[in-house]
Amino acid sequence: MCGIAGILDDHSGPVSPDDLRRLADALAHRGPDGEGLWISPDGRAGLVHRRLAILDTSDAGHQPMHSADGRESIVFNGEIYNFLELRGELASLGHRFTSESDTEVILAAWRQWGEGMLDRFNGMWALVLRDNRSGEAFLARDRFGIKPFLYAAHAGRLAFASEMRALRSLHALSSEMDNDVAERLLFDPFSVEGGSRTLFRDVARLPAGHCARWRNGRLSVRRWWRTVDHLVDVPASPAEQADRFRALLTDAVQLRMRSDVTIGTCLSGGFDSTAIVCTMSDIARASQPRLREAQDWRHAFVASFPGRSNDETPLALEAARWAHVEAHLLDLQRVDHDALEHVLADLDDVYIGAPEAPWKIYRALRKHGTLVSLDGHGADELMGGYLQQGQSAGFVLRNALAKATHASRATRAALDNAKMAWLSLRGLAHLRRHRLRAPASLELPADADDLPSHWGPLNRRLYRMFHATVLPTILRNFDRLSMAHGVEVRMPFMDWRLVTYVMSLPDEAKFGDGVSKLVARRAMSDRMPESIRSNTRKVGFNSPMPDWLNGELGPWAEQQLRQCPSQVEALIDTKRLIAKVHELSSSRSWTWESAGRLWPYINLAWYSRSSRLSA
Repeated sequence: MCGIAGILDDHSGPVSPDDLRRLADALAHRGPDGEGLWISPDGRAGLVHRRLAILDTSDAGHQPMHSADGRESIVFNGEIYNFLELRGELASLGHRFTSESDTEVILAAWRQWGEGMLDRFNGMWALVLRDNRSGEAFLARDRFGIKPFLYAAHAGRLAFASEMRALRSLHALSSEMDNDVAERLLFDPFSVEGGSRTLFRDVARLPAGHCARWRNGRLSVRRWWRTVDHLVDVPASPAEQADRFRALLTDAVQLRMRSDVTIGTCLSGGFDSTAIVCTMSDIARASQPRLREAQDWRHAFVASFPGRSNDETPLALEAARWAHVEAHLLDLQRVDHDALEHVLADLDDVYIGAPEAPWKIYRALRKHGTLVSLDGHGADELMGGYLQQGQSAGFVLRNALAKATHASRATRAALDNAKMAWLSLRGLAHLRRHRLRAPASLELPADADDLPSHWGPLNRRLYRMFHATVLPTILRNFDRLSMAHGVEVRMPFMDWRLVTYVMSLPDEAKFGDGVSKLVARRAMSDRMPESIRSNTRKVGFNSPMPDWLNGELGPWAEQQLRQCPSQVEALIDTKRLIAKVHELSSSRSWTWESAGRLWPYINLAWYSRSSRLSA
């Protein structure tokens, strides 16, 4: 796990060491354990690596890493959890290894299988692998986009990095804002991250499940993974479905317990994180530790919000006792103004809230010396953790349009405009200038997937949430919030085998009688506290934004809008927005809905100043 960056330049001359230094410095927080900068003998490539040492903490795991004959060089961010199995297979085919790292396994896998290696990997990754004879490079991102990859390609030059702010450190890169993306972020911050466009016009995102080739100064991108192409046959009975789920989750957790450093978990007291920590406990009780399995793992970090509506501390403590792990409580009920701007800078994008709580949780892990956290991300979007049914007009309209969502861009636009009408009734719309309709949606690759005709509306909705909208945004956030402190997050619910299995299950295996995640709840019977297993309340790992905005954060938010830069003022009705924020703060009437709707405007105003966005 680390931060990667680099420059591939086929036309304008040798790579500048100063540019590589800027990239490395901007990513220092992602890799506190080491730094590597390398320029190819021909001067046309420069690779940067900031190391967070998790597997093989010796110098043998240093990157950029080169093949024994010097032909290939690689920078890699992530983990290949099944690297031991792949290493054994490659050794039987004649490959030799000098380190205990998964990076060296990737180099051998490339020699053996080429791009086909991606299908064999179980993990999370963003990587660049250069052929030093031909000058060509291969770029790839994992199936679901757990690890980030951003790039800027222009005039035969490709610059890439794990974070936007690293690319922004390059003087040659324009800071021009993409107004279409900005408009879309203000309307729906969950509708951008699943595609290739970013808030900066000159910066692109390699989407999840995509790879690319760099040849002769040109980049060709293709999609190598579609979940819908890998659906499997599933058992017919609920009991057999649960048994299969339990086996897959157990193996996913066990693989992710491989570590040469201390691991733990962020424990909310909700179903997902409790399922993870209780499965870890079961694995530890059931067998002797396996090769490279962490011995020091009984650490649970709990965000506590005493007196707040989103406080789940009692349930988290119950889960910790059940799993026999030590609980570390952090009191996060008050907004920390000293930390707030650091949080927003590390987020490095626009969101529906200030994620100070998870930022502080991961900071606590780093201070404790727990460098890896097994968390429950992905379960909600995989199995329906959010409210799925209801009698309101909003539910009826959403469910009626769900089946057509993938097939028709016009249908998605109709759904957006219905949402706009609803916001108008709530007094939360028309805050953008000259806009009576929702902004045009952006192209998201997963929206083009041809889903099975027999799928119901729930499976269709979850597929889009998982691949195109909600989850890509959450993955971006948690990568940046954790890596801001040099902490790696692993997500067992996002093991590709578990994902393809659950996606293949019918709607009724996931939701029924007002209960979500049915297959998982059945699978965890007698494996976790019943009070949590049967609890259907969904809280989420969020900062208590309404409470904060009704208090001391309200005036700060208003001040950001009063200092709104001109390029953002051209997009929003600043006068109306300031009046609305002032009204809500003065009357202490902020709600989760109004906070989520208005915070992106406040966030963009702040971000546009700190990022030097230009119109």
